[in-house]
Amino acid sequence: MVETNSYWIDNSPAPRFSALKEDIAVDVLIVGAGITGVTAAYLLKRAGCNVALVEKDRCLSHETSYTTAHLTCVTDTLLSELVKNFGKDHAQAIWDAQLAAIDTIDRIVWREQIKCQFEWVPGYLFNPSAETNRPEQEKNSIDLAHEAQLANELGFDARVIKSVPVFKRLGVRYENQAKFHPRKYLLALLRLLCPGRGCQVYESTEIEKIEGTPITATTTGGHRIHCEHVLVATHVPLQGKSGLLPATLLQSKLAPYNSYVIGGWVPRGSVDEALFWDTGDPYDYLRVDRRHDHDFVIFGGEDHKTGQVDETSACFNRLEQRLKQLLPDISVTHRWSGQVIETHDGVPYIGEHAERQFVATGFSGNGMTFGTLSAMMFADHVTAKTNPWAELFDPGRTKIKGGLWDYIKENKDYPYYLVRDRFAGKGGHSLRSVKRGTGEVIDLNGHAAAVYRGLDGELHVRSAVCTHMGCYVSWNDAERTWDCPCHGSRFKVSGELLAGPAEKPLGPIEVKEKDRARSRD
Repeated sequence: MVETNSYWIDNSPAPRFSALKEDIAVDVLIVGAGITGVTAAYLLKRAGCNVALVEKDRCLSHETSYTTAHLTCVTDTLLSELVKNFGKDHAQAIWDAQLAAIDTIDRIVWREQIKCQFEWVPGYLFNPSAETNRPEQEKNSIDLAHEAQLANELGFDARVIKSVPVFKRLGVRYENQAKFHPRKYLLALLRLLCPGRGCQVYESTEIEKIEGTPITATTTGGHRIHCEHVLVATHVPLQGKSGLLPATLLQSKLAPYNSYVIGGWVPRGSVDEALFWDTGDPYDYLRVDRRHDHDFVIFGGEDHKTGQVDETSACFNRLEQRLKQLLPDISVTHRWSGQVIETHDGVPYIGEHAERQFVATGFSGNGMTFGTLSAMMFADHVTAKTNPWAELFDPGRTKIKGGLWDYIKENKDYPYYLVRDRFAGKGGHSLRSVKRGTGEVIDLNGHAAAVYRGLDGELHVRSAVCTHMGCYVSWNDAERTWDCPCHGSRFKVSGELLAGPAEKPLGPIEVKEKDRARSRD
């Protein structure tokens, strides 16, 4: 039997929280308990703020739980289109912002030891095929080599491959993408928020009005929340009495689309752990949730403007037909749909739209990354930190500024840019790429490895994750040490600790014998 419910909800029930029953005063009010709201509450609680997180229904009951949970910097709008419309610096900034979000999720998972199937995986982009019952989509084929070249020019690790796994098509492979179980991740963050001082979570609490400075938010039950800052993280911004966004912005710059998803079981290992998208319009997308004895395949597409298709069941049927062409033995068990919000220029609105009032919307098909980014940007806003993407995603923008912009230089001190080399395509993918007398951080079987090759050819391999706060170390050629660019810890090539604030050596990392054999020079 096919369940008409999200796979994520089906296997991860959420705790309940009570409704607000009295007036309260906090530093920060967050409206909406999806990935943006929950992540923002977590970050601000860690920063020492007193936070109230309110949700009109149940926490994680809306679009966050109806995602397919791709964690990717690859936007719905092609990189070539972003470059054409905004210039290379701004296009790079948009992709960088999403990689910073994935990096933040990775750090939180590592710091809090969250079991949510987070994995760094490749992503594949490829042209549609007439063989998959979509011959009309062949007109949407693009120059894949050009997309890969642009990505490399902007510092992202991409290359053309002859055959994309499963789909058996020419495509582009993008490194440093990721996947996770969104509800397991966010439920862990909710449990870290409460109980305890610093954060209060309320369900069945709907905000009716936000006004004044300092801000007073009033619920439909008549209770008041007094605060210094507010984040509206409700997918579609609040309307009505709140007056949070001008009606013209909602009507002319935001467009809701429905997207459809089916899921089912296949034998474990049938599909590579990766993310897949084609270039159709609408496009198909696929990923895998790997379990102990099987894989759960998630396949989506058939997007259309909300309310403009009568027989939505036909969308599911077409998806199932295409999926069974790819995987004939799949047993389909789930189907669900979600909504994505598009903006007029393909770039989300994240930022302050009124004094001390912050909004985040228009994430297109990148809700998990742009949602996390919104939380990061709001936390920076509240704590008065400069954020490199504030102007880029400003809700009040009319057009992103063109012209020359030394993007990396201007933002070199922001935490993400201290470790950007992790994503910049400089590291190799094999031990052989490390020359004698040098060190390099490489992707070794999906793990970041700090690899040093001595003058005698001997390899020293340790984890590249600093044991202090989870940053990635970089090679200090002058001192022959691994140095952490975030907080200054230093390690010998053997991983032994030289200087804190870290207190432990770099961790071990497994090197398979076949990798050692290939590495010999």
